[in-house]
Amino acid sequence: MKEDRPNWRDRYPDEVTCVRCLEVHDQMYLDRLLWCDRCRALARNRAGWWGWLGGWIFGAGLVAYIWIFIRPTSLVIGGWFGTVAMGIWLGSKACREIAYGVIRFVNARAIEAVPPKADAPSE
Repeated sequence: MKEDRPNWRDRYPDEVTCVRCLEVHDQMYLDRLLWCDRCRALARNRAGWWGWLGGWIFGAGLVAYIWIFIRPTSLVIGGWFGTVAMGIWLGSKACREIAYGVIRFVNARAIEAVPPKADAPSE
């Protein structure tokens, strides 16, 4: 019964053009949004940079909250450093996933693409 259900890949030919880089790939190397592995890796890398930026901003907010409202003593200052470090790390992971989702959702088609050169007509 599972074999009878149509798959999203059944709608496309064997070779499909990636909507980001405009390169033709085998259908098995593209995902449902028709992004190739390389474009997904580039988007994941870009989201990683945005994630670390968001993590540091979250960490700065955490430091401000701890400094203003909690007013830590020097007794367990290492624990507070650990708390802030963990906040930066978790904030970066959360921001990375949010940024990756936004990049994939916006899907600015072929924004970084260089169209393949057309073959000159032979005379």
